[in-house]
Amino acid sequence: MKVEAHLVVPDAVEGAAWYRRAFRAVEVSRIPLPDGRCMAVELSIGDSTIHVASEFPEMGVLSPLSIGGNPTVLQIQSEDATAMWADALAAGAEIKHPLSDTFWGELHGQVADPYGNRWNIAQRLREVSPADVAAAAAKIFAPGA
Repeated sequence: MKVEAHLVVPDAVEGAAWYRRAFRAVEVSRIPLPDGRCMAVELSIGDSTIHVASEFPEMGVLSPLSIGGNPTVLQIQSEDATAMWADALAAGAEIKHPLSDTFWGELHGQVADPYGNRWNIAQRLREVSPADVAAAAAKIFAPGA
């Protein structure tokens, strides 16, 4: 069993092209419709699959841009987060959290794509015990910190 993301963007063809530039996605298949929209474009990013669909307002299928945001964040675990970060920014991603060395042992940052989806880009740098992560988080998120 595995979980695959299904993202809705205003135009799936444009969205798929953006994900190819930003995240090195590879198109696997697409289902075009006669009106020019795409029911779905299947992309692979590394060993993961995402599906990108055009908006269908008449069916209530809307992108984060149309509904005022999206609380979900997708994470790409990369062997080279610095290069992937550079690709995403070159494609027009907006920085939400800068790429930095984190207390939980990752090089980690967050960007937003032009369609309202947020993406963490991460690379494991070192192992940190759950107890050490919890202690560091408690200090950062302590009242008055």
